[in-house]
Amino acid sequence: MLAALTSMIKAWIKPADPLDTPVWQQIRSRVPQLAMLDEPTRTGLEKQMRRFLRSKSISGAEDLTITPAMRLLIAAFACLPVAALDTKPYRDWHEVIVYPSAFLSQERWQDAAGLTHESQRPLDGMARGDGPVLLSWPAVLGSLQRDGGNVVIHEIAHKLDMMRGGEANGAPPLHAGMSYQDWKSAFTYAWQDTQAKVAWGEPSVIGAYGATSPAEFFAVSSERFFEAPQALAQAYPGVYAQLRAFYRQDPLSRYHTTQSVYETSTPHHDTSSMMPARMPRLH
Repeated sequence: MLAALTSMIKAWIKPADPLDTPVWQQIRSRVPQLAMLDEPTRTGLEKQMRRFLRSKSISGAEDLTITPAMRLLIAAFACLPVAALDTKPYRDWHEVIVYPSAFLSQERWQDAAGLTHESQRPLDGMARGDGPVLLSWPAVLGSLQRDGGNVVIHEIAHKLDMMRGGEANGAPPLHAGMSYQDWKSAFTYAWQDTQAKVAWGEPSVIGAYGATSPAEFFAVSSERFFEAPQALAQAYPGVYAQLRAFYRQDPLSRYHTTQSVYETSTPHHDTSSMMPARMPRLH
């Protein structure tokens, strides 16, 4: 009797649709990455956004006030990569923390002699293995520039990557029918080619930061896949094909103009200085 009554009350008190607002209609129509979506992808995106907004806390750090527009934009970019997937990738974490500017990350590392050092460096995004995604709001806004970068997609790619073993290593769990050998072959070739281009100061569609590790290469490639698919498909068709199968989307079919996102980097062996000035500082 009590269970039946509880079910009736839940049916009567339905939660408000978080997307049933003029703010979302404006964002959906004005943000180019969202306005160009086809109907099935838009439907999938909004379905994932409703789940995301009901299950995730999006809070501001350092007295930053999170407005409805900020919540919706972050949720839209976070859910775009999984618009055609299930909800499993987002079940193991529950919080997004947004900073008013770049935030400091405390890091520990060992030098060649085995000595341990600690240092701080400013970041625009971080996907923590123990839970939350951290974002800098100016970097989120920078994702609207359509220059091939998107800090939210970058950190979400890390979260997807962490689903296989808990660490981001550039080899996320693949769908049935996908081959790890094909994945490794496509990504290894492209990563090594990017490293060579960076070392020689040649233009690279991925850029220096993506060359620092397989995990960062996968995250930056995911940014390019959604933000500049023509450039990625032209430079590394094998990587594009693998990401198309992984995300179950084909952004190339949605874009009608060619964008240039190639970056030129100067050879440098200090990886802390290997980030292009216009790219977010990520982790």
